[in-house]
Amino acid sequence: MTATPQARTVGTRLPKPARRRQLLGAAREVFVAQGYHAAAMDEIAERAGVSKPVLYQHFPGKLDLYLALLDESVDALAATVRNALASSTDNKQRVTATFTAFFDFVESTGQAFRLVFESDLRNEPAVRDRLEASTRDCAEIISEIIREDAGVGDDEAHLLGMGLVGMAQASATFWLSTDHKIPKDAAEQLIARLAWRGISGWPRAGEYGGPEQGGPEHGSAEHDGREHSGPEH
Repeated sequence: MTATPQARTVGTRLPKPARRRQLLGAAREVFVAQGYHAAAMDEIAERAGVSKPVLYQHFPGKLDLYLALLDESVDALAATVRNALASSTDNKQRVTATFTAFFDFVESTGQAFRLVFESDLRNEPAVRDRLEASTRDCAEIISEIIREDAGVGDDEAHLLGMGLVGMAQASATFWLSTDHKIPKDAAEQLIARLAWRGISGWPRAGEYGGPEQGGPEHGSAEHDGREHSGPEH
C-alpha cells in the first residue's frame, strides 16, 4: 500500500526552523482566505500536512500563530521600505522607490499584506498594537529623510511621513483591487508624481528658501514669481 503525500509529510521530521516556516506558510493561506475568526487550527494542520499536536508544539494557540505571522509580515514591510529609501540618495527617486515598495508588498507576499492592511482582528490589543507600530515604524523611516533634508521639526516630519505611508498603502491596495487595469510601473509612477509635487516644495535644509536661510514659507514662489515645485533633489 502506497502512503499518501500527506501521510509521508506527516511522517517526515523537519528541523524546527523549517517546520516553523512550513506551518506559517500554511497558516498564511488559511488566514488570508478565511480571516482569523473563520480559520481553524484543524485546517491549518491539514494544510501543512502535520498532526494537530505538532502544530501546537510550535504555536500554543491560534492567536499565537496569527501574531507570529503578523510579526513576519510587518517586519517584511519595514525592510522593504527601508531598502527602498537606501536604494538612492536622489529624493525624487526615493519617493518613487517608496511607492514601489508598497506596490511590491501587496503584489508579491502571497496576499499576506491583507493581515497588515485589512486584518479582521484589530479589536485584539496585541494585534492592534503591532499594526499601529508598523505604521509608525514605516512613517519614521520616511520621516528621518524628510527631517534631514527639509529641516522641519520632528512632529512635522513624522506627520508628513504618516501622510506618505497612508497614500502608499491606500493606492497600492486599491490598484490591486482593480485587477491591474493600470500596469504596475505606470501606477507607481502616477502616485509617486502626485506625492513628489507636494514633498518637493520643501527645499533641502540650507538651500535658498530653506528654513536655515530664513527664506519664504516652504513651497511659495515669492522669490522668483513662478510656481515653485522645489529642486529635484
